[in-house]
Amino acid sequence: MNGFFDIPSDLQHSWLGLIGLHLREALLPVLAGLVIALPLSQLCVRFRWLYPPVLWVTTVLYAIPSLAFFVVLIDYTGQTELTVMIPLTVYTLVILVPAIVDGVRSVPQETLAAATAMGFGPVRRYLQVQLPIAVPAIIAGLRVATVSSISLVSVGALIGNQGALGNLINDANIYNRPELAVNAVLTMAVLAILADGLLVLVRLLLTPWMPSGARARRAQRPEPEVAAR
Repeated sequence: MNGFFDIPSDLQHSWLGLIGLHLREALLPVLAGLVIALPLSQLCVRFRWLYPPVLWVTTVLYAIPSLAFFVVLIDYTGQTELTVMIPLTVYTLVILVPAIVDGVRSVPQETLAAATAMGFGPVRRYLQVQLPIAVPAIIAGLRVATVSSISLVSVGALIGNQGALGNLINDANIYNRPELAVNAVLTMAVLAILADGLLVLVRLLLTPWMPSGARARRAQRPEPEVAAR
């Protein structure tokens, strides 16, 4: 463990400082993607013709490698965190838009009809009926987007040490210190696991009516047949 947490001075951060920087660069794009995806997904649900072109555009953008994004953005945003976070926001949109659209569309029509009969307008129906029912699908998308974002931040090490923990991998090669690369990989893995677990907890808190764990397995297990007398 000697030197495992001994961070080179050229990174200008301690180990905990790199963790904070990594979480900021990873989670802010996820939050921005969620803020954009919610109204965009509602438009796609309301105007079905809009969904295919939106999905096509986001999928094409997702196919663009992050390095190509950096080349385009660096003339405008420079070697900054923003250059890393903009592509991550786009990648988050690709994951969240289909998840939210599918979740909102899964709401039964009789539920929507009942809400309309109770006087719920489109906005209130979306916020108080459709979104709560779509929470499991949204959280599932957020879990994928968050773990992916935590991993992809490390690519920023290629543009002026903007990769947070990923910078340790670069310094591992420069200073011939493989323990720095091990530190980076293990720390990012732990952060991803913790973030995923936190989102699972949020889902459980927001959807207490959903069965989970042993209860879900018991609910799906068929009842044993009663022997004939």
